Amino acid sequence: MCRWISYSGDPISLESILITPQNSLIDQSMSAKMSAKPTNADGFGVGWYGRNNEPGIYRSTLPAWGDQNLKEISHHISSGLFMAHVRRSTGTPVQTSNCHPFRHANWMFVHNGLIRDFQKIRRELVVTVDPKYFSYMEGNTDSELIFFLALTFGLREDPLRAVELTIGLIEKLAKEQGTAFPIQMSLGITDGQKLYAFRYSSEGDSRSLFYSNSADEIKALYPDNLRARDLTSNMRAVVSEPLSDLQGVWLPVDESTMLIVEQGDVSMQPFKPHAP
Repeated sequence: MCRWISYSGDPISLESILITPQNSLIDQSMSAKMSAKPTNADGFGVGWYGRNNEPGIYRSTLPAWGDQNLKEISHHISSGLFMAHVRRSTGTPVQTSNCHPFRHANWMFVHNGLIRDFQKIRRELVVTVDPKYFSYMEGNTDSELIFFLALTFGLREDPLRAVELTIGLIEKLAKEQGTAFPIQMSLGITDGQKLYAFRYSSEGDSRSLFYSNSADEIKALYPDNLRARDLTSNMRAVVSEPLSDLQGVWLPVDESTMLIVEQGDVSMQPFKPHAP
């Protein structure tokens, strides 16, 4: 499966999360420790917010570890909110339009997981997408379709309800086709202000997802750590797997949960899919 990271807080260089950490996203593209498969080499992408409401996006079909341009932009670009993703295809083509993050207006989206037996229900899902969003779909992945279904069901107004309706519809249609456990997912979604993360699977055994502890807690745990000293109160990261092995820095997101990060504060709500 894929790996992804997201960051919200004071502006930092992209490389400080993508490249520098002990278990950076680049390392996870080569040898993920907590993924179903260790290698995630079917493309990558990074999206960041700067002066504009709409995020910038850089995507490539190269493995993340082999793209020199990623190293260049990661060194020179800083942002207070960004997301990145390394892909392992579950069957759809390796092409730029299938690489995450996906973007629409000020919204950005990443996904780890799959819709099982996707082709059995793909047509019904595609025709559910609101026509005003349909023309913006560029690829043919289940991930991008989840994003545009969520937009269709009101992501802009109520992210929790929109994703619950999206996943509820997927589960309903797939179970009608005999698929016992239709969805496996962790999602990262942002509007450029708040960061939303979801951990859920039909079987109740979801892919790993973690968020960083508060700066104060990390400093108390590691008062002599130089990187910990630089942390500020509004810095948070949400990641598929921890970027370091320091105990207490990374906390697991509970099963069937939506997590919200806003200006360093973290809150959680139960995630309960239901069909429209």
